[in-house]
Amino acid sequence: MIRLALGTLRRHRGSYLGTFFAAFLAVALLAGAGLLLFSVLAAKPPADRFGATTAMVSGDRQVTLQSVKKKKDKVKTKTKTERLTGAGTLPVELVGRIAGLPGVGKAVPDAAFPVALTVASGAAVRGAEDAPVIGHGWASAALTPYRLRAGVAPERGEVVLDADLAARSGVGVGGSVTVTTRTGVRPMRVAGVAAPAGRNGLPAQGALFVSDAELGAVSGLAGPTAVGVFAASGADRAALLSAVRAEAGDAPVLTGADRVRADLPGALPDYIGPISIFGFVLGITGFAAVFVLTGTVALGVRQRLRELALLRTAGATPTQLRRLLGLESVLLALAAAVPALPLGVLVAHLVAARFRTLGAVPRQFTVQVNVLVLLCAVLAGVLLTFVAARLAGRRAVRIAPTQALAETATAPSGGILLRVLLAVLPVGGAVAVLIFVPLGGDLGMGMGFVSCALLLCGVAALGPIVVRLLVAPVSRLAGLSGATGRLAGAITRVESRRVTGVAVPLVLMFAINATMLLNGALLVRLTGAEQQARNAAATAQVTGVAGVPLDTVERLVALPGVTGAAATLPTRAIVDTGGKPEDYPAQGLLRAGAEPALELDVRAGELAGDGTFAASRLLAQARGWQVGAEVPIWLADGSPVTLRLSAIYQRSRGFGDLVLPARLVAEHDPRGLAAAIALRYDGDVAERIRSGWPELRLTPTVDAPAAGDADNQQGAWELMVVISLGFTAIAVVNTFAIATAARRREYAGLRLAGATAGQVHRLATREAAITVAVGLLLGCAVTSIVVGAFSTAQDGTFRLIVDPGTYAGMLGGVAALGLLAGALPARFVVRRRSLPAVTDAS
Repeated sequence: MIRLALGTLRRHRGSYLGTFFAAFLAVALLAGAGLLLFSVLAAKPPADRFGATTAMVSGDRQVTLQSVKKKKDKVKTKTKTERLTGAGTLPVELVGRIAGLPGVGKAVPDAAFPVALTVASGAAVRGAEDAPVIGHGWASAALTPYRLRAGVAPERGEVVLDADLAARSGVGVGGSVTVTTRTGVRPMRVAGVAAPAGRNGLPAQGALFVSDAELGAVSGLAGPTAVGVFAASGADRAALLSAVRAEAGDAPVLTGADRVRADLPGALPDYIGPISIFGFVLGITGFAAVFVLTGTVALGVRQRLRELALLRTAGATPTQLRRLLGLESVLLALAAAVPALPLGVLVAHLVAARFRTLGAVPRQFTVQVNVLVLLCAVLAGVLLTFVAARLAGRRAVRIAPTQALAETATAPSGGILLRVLLAVLPVGGAVAVLIFVPLGGDLGMGMGFVSCALLLCGVAALGPIVVRLLVAPVSRLAGLSGATGRLAGAITRVESRRVTGVAVPLVLMFAINATMLLNGALLVRLTGAEQQARNAAATAQVTGVAGVPLDTVERLVALPGVTGAAATLPTRAIVDTGGKPEDYPAQGLLRAGAEPALELDVRAGELAGDGTFAASRLLAQARGWQVGAEVPIWLADGSPVTLRLSAIYQRSRGFGDLVLPARLVAEHDPRGLAAAIALRYDGDVAERIRSGWPELRLTPTVDAPAAGDADNQQGAWELMVVISLGFTAIAVVNTFAIATAARRREYAGLRLAGATAGQVHRLATREAAITVAVGLLLGCAVTSIVVGAFSTAQDGTFRLIVDPGTYAGMLGGVAALGLLAGALPARFVVRRRSLPAVTDAS
């Protein structure tokens, strides 16, 4: 059987080229997407700031909730955790208690806090690869350790910069910098430059050290965020760690590679978001690969119907033919995987570089090449090709042996009931997702893709049925163009299965990509509209290079002439969602003045002060909250508070799902800076702001940017569309080429009957037009269902065409590609192989 399969592959190299190319692309993209997901899952912090320590005692870095469920006589306890975006502090006296333990050489407190560093020109300075700058007390330099290369240790009003930051800022010993933290803005003198041995700094974060005597005033921390433990010479390590754990109580004691977890969460690259991004990329790629390979292999098998019929005449059983087709597909996929793997590695690097530019992944993210992931991609490609060949072969090998004597072998028809039954499950699943899943929430975009994929599965299952129904009217319209159009219409009506094989990739190409683009564009538009509506009442927006401390905000809003103000402090907060802690974007809000400067469109209750909070309508509905409810909330540093829900608001896009008291956020978020202050004013307020705070930027509301975060998100979606569009576009060209190559005998017969090459070309073009029209009709139907449901869930407005320009561009692009892919291969076939093909028995 293997020899027969190898001989068949050698004999029909041209016939198998399309399947080889499809398997090649599928394996390459699966390998690339798999490497991206593996790399982000395996990503580790690039450096350990606590490399000199024996162990680290950490403050809170996550919220942990336990839920107990009783079912009959069984009790199940589930523990769920959620990472904090800030760091809880440890008791100050813990440092002394640990230092006094047997075997401890010394205990060093580490108070880490984010810093906005600017130079005299007002330019912000960041670490290598746009890493954040983290401040520390000078004593914690010993944890790495950092050593002075120039200057002296800092006193009050002074800082020590790491060598990399000093080089980037262009400021040396004796120079001055401005340090902004949640406690205020401070001009400070550079007393020294320090660095770890053999390096200028640590990757992924810049380090700035202040005097230990001034640490609390600069950082706003009431205690250390971690404690470094150094073992005394000759100490028993096991006994030391046991004693430290007993003294630390509930605080985790971290050793080895785990010590890095004691660092400030904002100081480490965050890979939670990229996991979902690359998981989605892998899902899109996998789904497209299934469609492309299944359709391509089916066309390839259909091209060999006469050969299979002859083998049946020679005595081959259907089982033997299915085994032959399966073995051929495995050999073909393995051959395609060899050149595909290097391309997959290249694709992973190119996609990662683009995502780094968009800011969708940390700048420090690198692709890790893993042999097991590459082997899994090969296995997936081989398995998909094998299954596609076996499925296509089940129908093809039922050809009656006598059909070998006919001029044209045709696969048996039928199976309508089976196709309908196979389509019921995915279509029902799509309907359930569109009706019961809240598409207006965070899962909206992902669930939109899922529903689109399920509908496409239904289209694939019902392919010959729905295509036959559409081909009839479309082909008759084509017949109005003349005799060639009538002939093309007749051929497509008879060969509806061939039309199905080419139209389904067109449906996939249009529906998947148009849905993602249109839904993404709708989110950008709605986010921008809500942001404009929120800020419409304000005269201007005040922003800083890296944020504005709350004390500065309070002085700004108290200026004479300010009639209304609203300052927002971005943060994250965690709420209990049925025993599972869930992290949500939030804003600390400070309001002043008699006139509102921020319109959140409050639907219930009213915005109040301390001890209360507001929630978005979507979050309140999801959690079942009513105004007046007492809700436990964990702040950025893990501090628990219970607040009363005072208002439910509508305009949460690009803003956040929770509104908390500004002072509470400033005290518990390590950053604690206002991102923007919306002001309503009369008189010379603008001039006084520019003269009193030259480092701040005052922008009229009409000129303020609309939705930067949404634009960045749309950029990430568009990159996913590029990946999907490229794959499916090549698949469309590939399937058209296979279908055309299978018809060279038919074209040769037309030439013998007197048709000119031009007439054959026009015939192929009209057939391609009918096929493209059918594919686009189905694609538009799927897209309209998903986009319409998604749009309705977003703001109650049903839209079929969200963005006319994007919609027209997709229609025109897919139509042009389909027409070219259908017409150009026919020109090559007619020119190179015409009359001789009639005598070719293959």
